[in-house]
Parts: sequence; structure tokens; C-alpha cells
Amino acid sequence: MMNERLRNVGWFLISLLACYLAAFVGSFFTIDAINSWYTTIQKPSFNPPNWLFGPVWSALYTMMGVCFYLINSSYHPLRKTAQILFISQLILNALWSIIFFNTHALGLAFAEIVLLWFIILFLIIKSKPINKWCSILLIPYLLWVSFASILSGSIWWLNR
Repeated sequence: MMNERLRNVGWFLISLLACYLAAFVGSFFTIDAINSWYTTIQKPSFNPPNWLFGPVWSALYTMMGVCFYLINSSYHPLRKTAQILFISQLILNALWSIIFFNTHALGLAFAEIVLLWFIILFLIIKSKPINKWCSILLIPYLLWVSFASILSGSIWWLNR
């Protein structure tokens, strides 16, 4: 019983830390660009204020961490598949910030975020049999990435 509890605490911490690490990597490449390069490019009228991104992403990364914990702590046969999808989307999530804010490859960033969207959708589908709460926790993330995809595509289009 105690070993199982320690295992769950360990998975919880690892799961949250993995998501916060991705957030840190993404923000590392974003912070300087927000007040420099990003101010110089054209953005659509529906571009949210910069202050909104931090709180939204903080909440989403926390929900993602809880979902990752629910996957990691399960013994479901789809666990490995869901772990691979989760790690893949986490890498793509951090990579988008590098592509967009560091290399300024707006078209590539748009293509990459569309791929991210599909991986999140597959993750939602594959995680539902493991734990329905995991799939529910990922829905706001999919909705935000849907909006971010439209925003990213619009920025690419306006700055071709």
C-alpha cells in the first residue's frame, strides 16, 4: 500500500515537472521575442493581449500534467501508446515556440501547430479508455491550440 502511494506521488511529480519543463523551454525562446520581434510583425485583429498567454498556458500545462499523471499511474494496455502521444505533443508544443519566436519561420510554425493539433486529438481519443478525466482535461488544450493554430496561420499569412 505504501509503495503504491509512493509510486503515485512519484508519477505525479514527474508528470507535472515534464509539463513545466516544456513550458520553461517554450518560454525561454518566447520572452525576449515578445517585446522585440513580435511587436514588429503584423497580427490579426483577434490577437489576444500578450498578458493573457501566461495565465492560459499555466492552467493548460497544469491540466496536462494531471492528465499525464493519470496516464502514467495506470496499468491500462494503452498506457504506452498514450505516453508516446503525450511526450510527442509535449515536444511539439515546446518546438513551436522555438520555430515561431526564435527562427521566425512562420509557415513552418503553422504547419507544426497543425500537426500538434492532430497529435492532441489522437491523445484525447487514446486516453479516454485509460481515464476519461484525462481526455476531459485535454479538451481546453485542444480548443486553445485550435485558436492558436488559426492565430499562427493568420500571422503567417499577414507576414508572407
